Amino acid sequence: MGVWILNAKAVTTGNEQTAKHILVENGRIAVIADGSQPLPPARTNGHEIIDAKGRLVSAGFIDMHVHLREPGFEHKETIATGTRSAARGGFTTIACMPNTRPVTDTPETIRYILEKARTEGSGVRVLPYGSISKQELGRELTDFSALQEAGAVAFSDDGVGVQSSQMMKNAMAEAKRLNMPVVAHCEDNTLIEGAPVTEGAFAAKHGLKGIPNESEAIHVGRDILLAEATGVHYHVCHVSTEQSVRLIRQAKAIGIRVTAEVCPHHLILSDEDIPGMDADWKMNPPLRTPRDVAAVIEGLEDGTLDIVVTDHAPHSAEEKAKGMLLAPFGIIGFETAFPLLYTKFVVTGRWTLEFLLDRMSAVPARLFGLPQGKLEEGADADLVMIDLEEEKTVDRADFLSKSTNTPFIGWTLKGWPALTMVGGRTVWQEKRAED
Repeated sequence: MGVWILNAKAVTTGNEQTAKHILVENGRIAVIADGSQPLPPARTNGHEIIDAKGRLVSAGFIDMHVHLREPGFEHKETIATGTRSAARGGFTTIACMPNTRPVTDTPETIRYILEKARTEGSGVRVLPYGSISKQELGRELTDFSALQEAGAVAFSDDGVGVQSSQMMKNAMAEAKRLNMPVVAHCEDNTLIEGAPVTEGAFAAKHGLKGIPNESEAIHVGRDILLAEATGVHYHVCHVSTEQSVRLIRQAKAIGIRVTAEVCPHHLILSDEDIPGMDADWKMNPPLRTPRDVAAVIEGLEDGTLDIVVTDHAPHSAEEKAKGMLLAPFGIIGFETAFPLLYTKFVVTGRWTLEFLLDRMSAVPARLFGLPQGKLEEGADADLVMIDLEEEKTVDRADFLSKSTNTPFIGWTLKGWPALTMVGGRTVWQEKRAED
């Protein structure tokens, strides 16, 4: 039995919203029909019916930078809770970073994550990263071939920067041989020395050591040169600085194979928005200056930065209660990502809806060679239904994630996912009285 999603709207090229009826069969989109008229009963008999009631249906979101914390940090998040949170946010594919315990530096740990996702996850597709170095210590390369064979989607030491240029060059050469991307957390450790926030107005006001922009940009520049030398697909994690944007733009202009991502919080908040020493505002990279925010927005708009990711980074309330100086870096992001960006940029008219959806689905799929991210006949039925008119206030008690560390508590946002489908199976649906 197939599923008809009736009375939906879909964004077509040119940002038009067009009425559609969508038939899902055998895990794929079988038919996308004109939705301006009701379908005759003969076409829908024997099928499950989902009435979209005019809500938007898009290809499911793809998040290429998340932290599920399992194995090793299950008090923060588990694969079960993290994938439920992702499904609620409209994400159908997520790529989890390697800074677990143990680190995903062996095929056994990669397979453990994949099996946990299969048996305990919500149904969202989980793609593990393999670590670049053993235990993420930056001293010895992992067995890239074995990690790839076990199911790694790419290689990263996210959570720390690879400090050795020779180590990174060796990693890129091996990844190039395997036609796999290197995904880099860019941070020069000699420039940070325990600083909790960026070098800017907030740090000056509170007498704090700041994290300078150069700590990120130095690694971006170094790695671009190494990517040019090796020919690898080099992808920059969570870009946050004006200097990084400039370097990536220049690299792309001369044909170096570099791509990059940006997080909602770096597009929306600056260090001048931090209200006090509340660690829910502490993240890595930190919130930068208003000038940096303007630069990353422009970078996404002109194609220098390619995709939006959440860097979903859960921590327990007890850990975050240690305050700005001692608490770990990171905020959660799955359940608020689309409403934040839709409210900030689409409702205000700065971006088209098509632009935002592409950078959360089609573009990440294309960059990483994934078959998903398409709303077309024959594609995997990985779909999100979004109520663009629903307005809701972010409530700490409402999250499906195991953690609630976010600076967006109390924000009123529009555009909330109402249903998420992976491979034709509904993995999350909002319960409403009218439905």
